[in-house]
Amino acid sequence: MKTPLPTWAELGRRGWIHRGERRPLFAAEPVNGQESVWDYPRPPCLVSDTREVVVRALGIEIARTRAAVRVLETSHPPTFYLPRADIQMGYLAPAGGGSRCEWKGEATYFDVVVGARRLSRAAWSYERPFDDAFAIAGHVAFYASKIEATVGGEPVRPQPGGFYGGWITPELAGPFKGDSGSESW
Repeated sequence: MKTPLPTWAELGRRGWIHRGERRPLFAAEPVNGQESVWDYPRPPCLVSDTREVVVRALGIEIARTRAAVRVLETSHPPTFYLPRADIQMGYLAPAGGGSRCEWKGEATYFDVVVGARRLSRAAWSYERPFDDAFAIAGHVAFYASKIEATVGGEPVRPQPGGFYGGWITPELAGPFKGDSGSESW
């Protein structure tokens, strides 16, 4: 039996125009080996990814896994969620505040702390995700703008805009939510 969604999530889900059903005219056409973020669905699809994912911060390897979960949502580069068992959790400290996602639930944040150095709100998780996002329970995601990451040996670029946590890798075609002019997507 599914847990009922809070009203804020129901209302948020109704507001999306693009849901991956057809690619808008302004979307880039993917080339051989690429996937368009405009073909990703809403609600998002959660997919296991066995490529090696490595996260480094402040000169330290924080995580290494072949068991990431990619969250694929229309217009967004995937967000990679890494299992806590593959993260050196001693480098993560709870950071105040939170945020909400109508698809995943309520997020909590972490600072990355190495000695006296701190990267504020560099990571987050959904401690009790909604039923449809249960695959990311026990996982943590990192902002590519605050850390260094590779996926399958390829460097990751951060999703534009500063708020969203998607990781841009070479196999993606955009444009991406967060780009200038994307506020209404």
